[in-house]
Parts: sequence; C-alpha cells; structure tokens
Amino acid sequence: MNKPKSVLFDYGNTIITENILGFDKGNEALLRIAVSNPHNITISRLQAKADEIIMNISKRMGSENRFYQPYELSWSSINRYIYEYFNIEFDKPYEELEWIYWNEATKARPSDNIEELLNFLYDEGIKTGVISNIMLSGDSLKRRISDILPGNHFEFIIASSEYVYRKPEKEIFELAVIKSGIKAEDIWFCGDNPICDIEGAYNAGMQPVWYRKNFKEKKDLKMSITSEKCIIIDDWTELRDIIKRGVNK
Repeated sequence: MNKPKSVLFDYGNTIITENILGFDKGNEALLRIAVSNPHNITISRLQAKADEIIMNISKRMGSENRFYQPYELSWSSINRYIYEYFNIEFDKPYEELEWIYWNEATKARPSDNIEELLNFLYDEGIKTGVISNIMLSGDSLKRRISDILPGNHFEFIIASSEYVYRKPEKEIFELAVIKSGIKAEDIWFCGDNPICDIEGAYNAGMQPVWYRKNFKEKKDLKMSITSEKCIIIDDWTELRDIIKRGVNK
C-alpha cells in the first residue's frame, strides 16, 4: 500500500468528539435572546415544527433514513422558516444565531490523539482536509474546527450544507478530489460512519479508513464493502504507524 498524498477526514466523532446536549438547549438559548415572541412559543412547539418539516422533506427525497438522503438541508433555512412561521424575531443575523445555537447544543473536544496525527501528516508533507455532512454553515464549521484544533493545516473544509450533496454521494468526494489536486487513488478518507464515510470514499476511488472508536452500532448501518477493502483503526496512533510502515496491518 502506497503512502497517501492526502488524508481527508470526516468531522463529527472523527476529528472532533461532540457531547450532544440537544435541540432544547440550543433553542432555549435563542428564545432567551429573542426580541419578540408574541405567541409565547415553547421549545416543544418548536421541536414539533422542526420534526414536521424535516420528515416532510425526507419523504419528498424518497428516504426517511437520514444516512441515505442525497441532498443536504441547511440550519439557517429551516430555522429561519420556523421562527418566522411563529413570528419570533431577533436583532442578530442568522449566522450569529446559528453559532449561539451550536455552542449551546453541543460541547466539543479533539478526538484522542488527533492532534498528534495531524502534526505527523503535516511534517510528512501529506495534505489534509475535511468533508462533513452538516446542516450548519461552512463558516461555523471552520470556526468550530479552528477553536478546537487551532494548529490544524487543513487545506479545505467542505460542509455539505453549502455544496448540495451529502456523503456517501460520489459528487461531494469528487469535489474534494478537485480541491486537493490529487488523484482519488492517492487519497485516504477517514470517518466513523460505515455508510457515509467508508462506502462513500470507497465508491469514489479513495482508500477508506474506518475510525471505530466513537462508532455506535445501529441496525440500519450495515456496510456492504468487506473489511479487507478498508483500513480499520480504533486510535489515531494506529493510522500514524500504518503510514510510517507504508503497509496495512
């Protein structure tokens, strides 16, 4: 196995480990700073409306399983609709509201040993980047990554909210190939999701690396490619050592 010329990463539960506090925490923070809530809309009503919208969109996409939906929604468009639907007003732009929401809804830290791996890749001259399935904006994603991993050297960060397609769709991986300027077969892609990350990268011609440490088994996430076709690790030090050796385990 040849040494990669580029290593790309998923975001959530891959380079960053998030503790999800939830919809309620995020929207409680927003309702506290609303300048007008004339109908005294509660968190539960906001949640019900959000569930209705997302379910309706999912049905129209032809799949109620989020992992198999080809197109991405954006936090701003959904929440702008919900808040204006209930005549709730703010004196801050939605870009700022999104950031407030995210920081209340999740708490994040670097995944174990990821900083050491990123430093190793940089020292080896191996390019890095990020592709994330995320409803939040690219600016928020870049800001979160810079806050949690301030020493990163990611050449690009792709948020699906801004590029139509979600992993495992081939188009979003093809965009990363174009941005990297490197052939797909010379790129390794690392992620925790066996469908979106591993199957998606493999079908795009990349070498998939399944980071299993934060993976939570789900019955509807059965990977169709065999384990021989991907590198499987439980710690980022393992990937560093694999690249050092230049061969798979």
